[in-house]
Amino acid sequence: MSNRAMTSQPSAATQVERKGLGLFSGRRGLKRREAMLAYLFLAPAIIIIGLFGLFPLVFSAYQSTRAGLNNVVGRPDGLGQYIRAMDNLAYVFAFWMAVFFVVVAVQQLSELLRTAQAKEENPWRWLLPGVFSAAGLALLLWFVFTFMPGLLEIGEKLVGLTTEERNEMFSVFLREAWTTTGAASIFYYSVVALILSGAAYYFVQRNSPPTVRDSFYTGKLTTAVFMTLLAIALTWLTFGEIQAAYAEALEAGESLALWAQIVTISAGFVLLLLSWLLWRTAAHRDSNLQTGLRFLAAILLMVGGWVLITELPAAIAEGDEDWWTGLLITIYYVIGTLPLELGLGLVLATLLYQDIKAKGLFRMIFFLPYITPEVGAAAVFKVLFSGNPTGTMNTVLASFGFAPLGWLNEPGGVNQIIGSALNVNVPEWAAGPSLALVVAIVFGIWKYTGYNVVFFLAGLGNISREYYEAASMDGAGRWAQFRHITLPLLSPITYFLTIFGVIGTFKAFNTIFVLRSRAALGTMDTASLVIFDAFNRDTRIGYAAALGIVLLIVILGATALLDRVAKGRVFYG
Repeated sequence: MSNRAMTSQPSAATQVERKGLGLFSGRRGLKRREAMLAYLFLAPAIIIIGLFGLFPLVFSAYQSTRAGLNNVVGRPDGLGQYIRAMDNLAYVFAFWMAVFFVVVAVQQLSELLRTAQAKEENPWRWLLPGVFSAAGLALLLWFVFTFMPGLLEIGEKLVGLTTEERNEMFSVFLREAWTTTGAASIFYYSVVALILSGAAYYFVQRNSPPTVRDSFYTGKLTTAVFMTLLAIALTWLTFGEIQAAYAEALEAGESLALWAQIVTISAGFVLLLLSWLLWRTAAHRDSNLQTGLRFLAAILLMVGGWVLITELPAAIAEGDEDWWTGLLITIYYVIGTLPLELGLGLVLATLLYQDIKAKGLFRMIFFLPYITPEVGAAAVFKVLFSGNPTGTMNTVLASFGFAPLGWLNEPGGVNQIIGSALNVNVPEWAAGPSLALVVAIVFGIWKYTGYNVVFFLAGLGNISREYYEAASMDGAGRWAQFRHITLPLLSPITYFLTIFGVIGTFKAFNTIFVLRSRAALGTMDTASLVIFDAFNRDTRIGYAAALGIVLLIVILGATALLDRVAKGRVFYG
């Protein structure tokens, strides 16, 4: 009898089990398990962000393409709501949004190619999964725009029915909305595209050399293709709207100059952009002649740009005056509050960081306004700055021999009020913000200065004392140390507070809503309040949604501009 051990063949069940576990075996299997575990942990956050963050944004974009007074559903209106707000500037706005999407797509591809070239890898094998993913996301977005009208009409159809009839007919109406609008087919196509994306990703990963940048390449390609699809859709929609506008004008016997305005204003902005780029690169030339020529070219381009965008005021004048006024008031509010909040916060933080008595108490006192309930504090300010001659602030002014002011009831520009007191005639264009808005600016400074103080104190605590000691030994004074050590090392904190301050002030609503008075004649109505009035008072839901989308893009544009300006000026040590 042989002493050789008998090797048993694995059973069929064992082979199936090993084959099934092969997806999660080896190095890539470990990565898949880790990725699945990470996504399981992130799933609640993704669901919450999707339901309460992304879906409201998509719904607002959908609603902005609908028309109708006091009607949640409304009829299709395309860019009609944007045209009511900005007139022909809406077409320029739409075209530049399409250009922005193309720029984002190009940036994604450029970053992908730089990484692939540095790592000597081929990223294009991930193109198919990226295309399928982008197509699936685009189809899901199309599904929302297709299914939403039928879904919202269910509420109108259920009006007047009993509870039993509603319970019975709801599923019927939902099925009708699902099938008759074509939403079901679009949804199934999107699911198929996403499944094909996952299958293509798995196939490419199984048949290619292992790399840790699989998801990076797929994500970049997905974003590039998705942004390209958005650009194509927006351009197609805008061209269709322009042709419809020309057809309506032709029927009415009128003439339009849409293309002239679009081309002129767009060319003006392009020249200004080129001027800025030349100006930035002029200082880095090797010779004075090249620097001078670039500065001269930048100035000429700037003049040409300003000449071409002279069409802009005419386009703005044809839009909604309340909206443009609200946007101007918002800019006044941002310029009036943010620099002083940051400046005072930095000065107070520097003083409170010194070795002084009761500095803990002072820190608490300066932070108290931020934790005070906004609405209650605004109500107190409304009493303090009452336009009544016997009001608190007017009583203080009277004690110094000054005439009482209207404060929150004063619609006149603050520059005109000062000019009147000095017997100087101030023109209307230089009137500045109203006195009522100045009160709101004072409240904003009082409210958020302490918030900035806390962050600046944290930044000061992270600066090593060795820098100051070395500077003192080199003969640097207090101001030189503050300028060359404190300010550069606090630049990340300043950058953070500036970005969040711009976003917060552009969205300012609660306190100004409490402070505003009818006597101020709308001079306190920021963009957020104009949107609220369009939605709540006028029940123009689609129009309010369009204004909200425009304000969101303005905030994103301002944030991107600040980020561009601050890049290279923030010192991280």
